[in-house]
Amino acid sequence: MNDTEIVRVRGRRIWDSRGRPTVEADVVLACGALGRAAAPAGASRGTREAVDLRDGGARFGGLGVANAVANVNGPIAAALAGMDARDQAAIDARLVALDGTPTKARLGGNATVATSLAVLHAAAAAAGQPLWAHLAGDAAPTLPLPEIQIFGGGAHAGRRVDVQDFMVVATGARSFAEALEMTAEVHRAAGELMRDAGKLAGVADEGGWWPAFDSNEAALAMLVRAIERAGYAPGAEVAISLDIAASELGRGGRYRLGLEGRELPGDGLAELLAGWIERYPIVSVEDPLGEDDPEGMARFTRAVGDRVQVVGDDFLVTSAARVAEAAAIGACNCALIKPNQAGTVTETRAALDAARAAGWATIVSARSGETEDTSIVDLAVGWRAGQLKVGSFARSERMAKWNAALRIEEALGERARFAGAAALARRG
Repeated sequence: MNDTEIVRVRGRRIWDSRGRPTVEADVVLACGALGRAAAPAGASRGTREAVDLRDGGARFGGLGVANAVANVNGPIAAALAGMDARDQAAIDARLVALDGTPTKARLGGNATVATSLAVLHAAAAAAGQPLWAHLAGDAAPTLPLPEIQIFGGGAHAGRRVDVQDFMVVATGARSFAEALEMTAEVHRAAGELMRDAGKLAGVADEGGWWPAFDSNEAALAMLVRAIERAGYAPGAEVAISLDIAASELGRGGRYRLGLEGRELPGDGLAELLAGWIERYPIVSVEDPLGEDDPEGMARFTRAVGDRVQVVGDDFLVTSAARVAEAAAIGACNCALIKPNQAGTVTETRAALDAARAAGWATIVSARSGETEDTSIVDLAVGWRAGQLKVGSFARSERMAKWNAALRIEEALGERARFAGAAALARRG
């Protein structure tokens, strides 16, 4: 028997950061190495991404995962028994074939991604390496530039503001540790300003402040004030990144801004965002238009892509084919990479490679419903993705990931490389 042969696969139900069920998988190899990983869940989801298998019915609001767990313990465990964990591509191809649907709808993307990542962890454990080092191989691992939410909105905060994420990027940081230090000061300053203004309504799904603003632009103005109050120069030292999640605002070329009581056509939304880019130190805009508007995404990228990073999330759903299609029409210059959107490690890496082939930047990202699993940090560092988006600077499921990256930077010591602002998509 090969030491890296899979001898046991076990699934279980655990609970995510919203108190909802999710899937965790263990993979044990003949040598005794154990790999473990858990599936996150998103609130804002692309229609083409791998789907979570949920039980339906009244229990847990229909969000139970008994069927997905049973798939891990039944058909998935049987299919992977005896396979070599070092052959991730073969493992994932077996999972894809076993499911047989474009969106992992039979087995559940939550079942496949937890298992696929657990296999990856097991292979690294068998090699006696941290996962990030196992992934990097002979290449130099790179600490990513963090994008960190300060204000939550959209589906993450009861739609109190329409924009889903108001984030900061420490463009002046010289190390990952310094980027977190700078963000901590901005996060604290923002909370103080919100409290003093009577605008603080709690904490959103990803840990950011839950704001009570009168307009979306008011959040931008407050974020600039927070950067200044923290003692940094807006743009030069700390800049702004936005996730519009436009598919959540409407479809068919019409977008509803509920906070402001108005509806805009696609060109109108693009014009609004372009105006913000002119007035505020914004360096990145994610999903500025809906996933059903590739031409609009291309027009927006042509209009502002030389000044800001235009990121595809719901629009690309971590699909190599979708990335290639978008690149062919000039839509986006950066891909958000979410393993659970793809459903397997191999498909996730293919999407990242397709983005690199197009000359794009890449961001490995968490989801709004998270666990203490820190796999995405290893992926971002080992794959040298350049950027990492986890959520805010609060809540343990978020801080576990930021802290994991800190430990990696410390472990690398003088060999540590930090991507910094150069990781952002090329700008003029």
